[in-house]
Parts: sequence; structure tokens; C-alpha cells
Amino acid sequence: MSYIITIARQYGSGGKTIGQRLATRLGIPCYNREIITMASEDSGINTLLFSDERLKPDLLTRLRNRYSGKGGKPVSPEQGGFTDENNLFEYQAKIIRELADKGPCVMIGRCADYVLRERKDVARVFVHAPEDFCLQEAMKVDSLPEREVKKKIAEVDAYRAAYYKRYTGQEWKDALNYDLSINSAVLGFDGTVEAIVQYLETRERFQP
Repeated sequence: MSYIITIARQYGSGGKTIGQRLATRLGIPCYNREIITMASEDSGINTLLFSDERLKPDLLTRLRNRYSGKGGKPVSPEQGGFTDENNLFEYQAKIIRELADKGPCVMIGRCADYVLRERKDVARVFVHAPEDFCLQEAMKVDSLPEREVKKKIAEVDAYRAAYYKRYTGQEWKDALNYDLSINSAVLGFDGTVEAIVQYLETRERFQP
């Protein structure tokens, strides 16, 4: 089975854990924040300048420098806009494409589904879950009062939706952007992993 699996996920749905377990199950690499580290090493730009699926707060700057959505090569240090948000995204996109060229892997977030949209060997997955399930799971890792965790879930999902909208021009939660949209609360994390594996196996049998 030779697929690059991209996973978009709601905060608290367990998408990151599912992605990691899926990679282990298939014996392939899993990339998440490693993409930022690699983009930083490739560009020489400090990792702190790379946004982790969120936009900088300067709305006017974001509107003025709106991403074209066409993709392309990142600019070099001697060119203008080297540390512009768009160029930082291009460096991440460059790393995503290079990792995909190396072979099967799991990529979590960072609009990887869109960056690799022209490849036929990509399986695009969206992991979601009801609010109460996301809260329960988030409470296991966030040492915050329940009210604050609820607020964090809403904020993180809003960040991810805005980030996805800017760099893809599409809605983050729109099922049409994905090959498989799955509720992790129904099957649990391991069950969701198995459901994705079964989808990949079925797809491999029927895909021309």
C-alpha cells in the first residue's frame, strides 16, 4: 500500500494520535511539527517565525499580502518578502512535496491535502468528533479549568480554519475537500486507525 495520508483534525478529536498510530501500523514516517523544523533548516529562518497553523494577528498585513493560492517556489534571502507569511508557507509546502516524493508517509495538518492535491497517491482524511468528546480528550492533556479548555478548543479550531481558508481558498470542515471524513468518537482512536487502513486497502483494490 503506497499512499501519502494527510490528516486534518479538530482539536481534541485525537487526529494527531490517530496519525501517529496509523504511521506505526503501516510502518511509515509521520510528520507534524517536523515539517516546520525542516522548513527552518532549509531556509535558515528561525522556527519561531513559522506559524503553527495560525495566522499572525496583524489583519491589515494579512489582507494586504493575501496568499495567491497558486503555490510556487519560495523566494531567496536577497529577494523581498523573504520572511513574509506567504514565503514561510511556501517553504513548508516545499518540504511537504519533498517528503511526499520520498514515499508513503502520514502528514498532519499544514494544508498538506491541498499542497499535494495534484497527486493521485494521496488519501485526504479529516478527523472530527462531537464537542463533548473533544473536551474530554483535551482535558486529559490540558491542565486548565473546563471553561478554559472549551475556549482553547474553539480558538484552535478557528485558527486552523482561518489558516486553511487563507492558503487554500476553501473551507476547512467541508467534506468535499477530503476523501474520508470520520468521527473518532464512534470508533475510538484505534478503531479509527483500522477504518482508515480498511479504506486504503479498499481503495487500492478498486482504484484503476
